[in-house]
Amino acid sequence: MGMPLELNTMIVTKGKEKRLDENYFSLVKEGYRLYPLDIPVEVKRTIDGDLNGMGVIRKVEWENSQTLITYQLVSLNSTN
Repeated sequence: MGMPLELNTMIVTKGKEKRLDENYFSLVKEGYRLYPLDIPVEVKRTIDGDLNGMGVIRKVEWENSQTLITYQLVSLNSTN
């Protein structure tokens, strides 16, 4: 019996993202998750929270029942 695969259409960070570069971040999620690559998706801190911005996922790695995504933040929502 394999682990179920979850399809995610947004990035929910829960504040756990790590900055790699100016606009690049990595994030580890529990379980194996599918993400769309190379198209803009919403980036949110929590699933029901406000939109932080838009990100483009550049790499997805599966290992040890975790998913590591590397994404580029392409636009930020300014909080005025």
